[in-house]
Amino acid sequence: MKNKVTPIAWVSSVYCAAGLPFVVLNMVVVLMYKGLGVSNATITFWTSLIMLPWTLKPLWSPFMELYKTKKFYVVTTELFSGVMFGLVALSLTMSDFFAASICGLALIAFSGATHDIAGDGVYMSELTYSQQSKYIGWQGAFYNIAKIIGTGLLVWLAGTMDQMGMGVKGSWMTVLGIVAIMMIAAAFYNAWMIPAAENTARQKASARQVASELKSVILDFFTKKHIWYYIAFIILYRFAEGFVIKIVPIFLKTDVAEGGLGLSEQSIGLYYGAFGAAAFVIGSILGGYFISHYGLKKTLFSLALIFNIPFAVYTLFAIYQPSAELFIASGIVLEYFGYGFGFVGLTLFMMQQVAPGKHQMAHYAFASGIMNLGVMLPGMFSGWLCDEVGGFRNFFIVVLVMIIVPLAITWFLPFTYDTAPQKADGGVNAALTDGEGAE
Repeated sequence: MKNKVTPIAWVSSVYCAAGLPFVVLNMVVVLMYKGLGVSNATITFWTSLIMLPWTLKPLWSPFMELYKTKKFYVVTTELFSGVMFGLVALSLTMSDFFAASICGLALIAFSGATHDIAGDGVYMSELTYSQQSKYIGWQGAFYNIAKIIGTGLLVWLAGTMDQMGMGVKGSWMTVLGIVAIMMIAAAFYNAWMIPAAENTARQKASARQVASELKSVILDFFTKKHIWYYIAFIILYRFAEGFVIKIVPIFLKTDVAEGGLGLSEQSIGLYYGAFGAAAFVIGSILGGYFISHYGLKKTLFSLALIFNIPFAVYTLFAIYQPSAELFIASGIVLEYFGYGFGFVGLTLFMMQQVAPGKHQMAHYAFASGIMNLGVMLPGMFSGWLCDEVGGFRNFFIVVLVMIIVPLAITWFLPFTYDTAPQKADGGVNAALTDGEGAE
């Protein structure tokens, strides 16, 4: 009976449950720790470091094929993450709450990264190619719904409860408790909705065989044409974002007297979480159409500009510290739109230039891990840099200067494969005569 359930019934829940822990750990807890009085440098370092499992997940993903099913991992990690969110909520009552909560969040990060592997595995094994194409839009939509729930609704709720008299600690304990309930509910729902059948026709390899294959995949990845240039490009494309992403929520919340904008959690949740996430989705869609019309090679530098230049919004905010919230909201929407528009360029580059070959899926996973590393590393030291340069204003100026390097490396980026749009009157051959892609 449950195998006949429409895929949207579980695609929606699996990817919403995938996005929620990532968003909470990456952004929401930054505001939580700020409200609880933790220093900026400490917040940015540890909330960046705990995201490491999303970079390293390709290393253990092959071994998951040896034990249990993908459905088992999806349900188990959702249940585990839910329980851990509850324990993290309780840890806020401890005198050494920061160390205790960070340890709990680190375990959630490992669970969340494992859930991503299993969720993608269920998607690919249970759906036909035509179904995968049909539901890919829904996959992204529900992942972004999780972002709206996390950085929008939950942050707004924390601020509202604080104003109602629950206090900062009580408000965030309640929010984490809600996340715990949502994850546990998702586990029980997906245990029923995800198809039990799974393709087990192929003989499972031993752990030694898997390790040998993983070694082969890694060696093949690092011997690809232009790979070291590509790795540098992937890391640097989002390098400025890595510095900004942890500081922006802190900047928005910090009092005006201390160089911030002094926004409430309700405003941050509405502008940064809800409006920003919507602008990101719109930007992503339009960016995809832009690339499909002109081709990736011709558009990539423009995409890099549109991705990085909007960070200037926060520089202007830090210099002038506007009080008109409509103006602030408009700037955040502009930044998020550019972020979404430009991000698709990096994603497609990894798919079309890095992944192709014998181990396409594995190499895309490696590239994604490297991309996450390029965000995590600068994020770890963003708080320290902000303090060292004398506050938000100088920090955002320094970040703007940093974008020169990724723009330069994008300008000279070599392409291995053809990315020109297919046209009826010339197709690939016409594109190749334009100098693209021939290996």
